[in-house]
Amino acid sequence: MPQASTAKGRATQARIVEGAAEVLRERGVAFATLDDIRVRTGTSKSQLFHYFPGGKDELLLAVAQFEADRVLDDQQPHLGCLDSWESWYRWRDVVVERYELQGDQCPLGSLFLQVGRSAPGARAIVVELMRHWQESLAHGIRALRDRGLVSPSLDVDETAAALLAGVQGGVSIMMSTGNSTHLKAALDAGIAYLRATAASTA
Repeated sequence: MPQASTAKGRATQARIVEGAAEVLRERGVAFATLDDIRVRTGTSKSQLFHYFPGGKDELLLAVAQFEADRVLDDQQPHLGCLDSWESWYRWRDVVVERYELQGDQCPLGSLFLQVGRSAPGARAIVVELMRHWQESLAHGIRALRDRGLVSPSLDVDETAAALLAGVQGGVSIMMSTGNSTHLKAALDAGIAYLRATAASTA
């Protein structure tokens, strides 16, 4: 999505994206129309296409980026300061609460089904989201290591990748079953593994 050239334009563009995200969450990607979004955001058709010349698909990609950013924002400030066991458990609770509130409808997943994961920019959004999320977890594990709370020989990047895979698997099962048991188990087992590395070293 090309950025508007002025502060006012960027504010309008952001307002359209945020309003579109609300409409898509309420009505579903398949049923929401550009007219619905225009009414919600108070924009004209010409204004909408001025900021999103590619039409609905371009707007959907912009909303997908907004939703991807929201995944990480919703985990803050805990995801950014995983330097104690208390902070890890607080993060764990925030993740579970976020996905329990979301229920079995994933706005980001629905958007990608609509525009296609192979669409230009779509895969990049997912890759960047997962990269940033994994890096944040790795940063937290390193903070624990620096404080002597996990084994100094622990493979940080591999452990962060495994933890993220567990979270994603738990979320996927939760969306299929409506039950957060597997998500909780993945988080609890991941944190327990981190704690166990310090015990085994000692």
